[in-house]
Amino acid sequence: MGGNMWRRRTCEICVLLALAAVAAPAQTFITLVNFAGTNGGNPRNPPIQGLDGNLYGNSSGGPNGAGTVFNITPAGVLNTLHVFDITDGSGAFGGLALTPAGTFLGTMFAGGATGLGTVFKMTPKGTLSTLGSFTGADGANPFDALILASDGNFYGTTGAGGRTA
Repeated sequence: MGGNMWRRRTCEICVLLALAAVAAPAQTFITLVNFAGTNGGNPRNPPIQGLDGNLYGNSSGGPNGAGTVFNITPAGVLNTLHVFDITDGSGAFGGLALTPAGTFLGTMFAGGATGLGTVFKMTPKGTLSTLGSFTGADGANPFDALILASDGNFYGTTGAGGRTA
């Protein structure tokens, strides 16, 4: 019983130390960009840092209301790299994934050739390539970002469609 009591006290001390670290001195937050709808809006995921040091992300707003891909320089300058127009996708719910080559992969919830969403590749300069449009049989409406697995492939999920077991 004495050993269990010691472990419990050790955990309590660890929790208290962790709480003290969280409550450390106040942090200063700096707003780099305000999204106003026309320059993008509702970025749902944190941006990721590209190989060039800029921050890259996507949003559901923009001039067409279908979404944008943007970068933000370390100085806080927003650059809209691509404006989606439904034919190449709509609804950026999942974030971007950085490839080892420095390009980005992303998904759009809807739009594309079938209206069921797309997977795209984008260069840091903003050149977009649609890699595919979902058909329903292979899934539909991707909602999350793709992930790079240890086998070198990217994987993701869709919210609808696909085959049933």
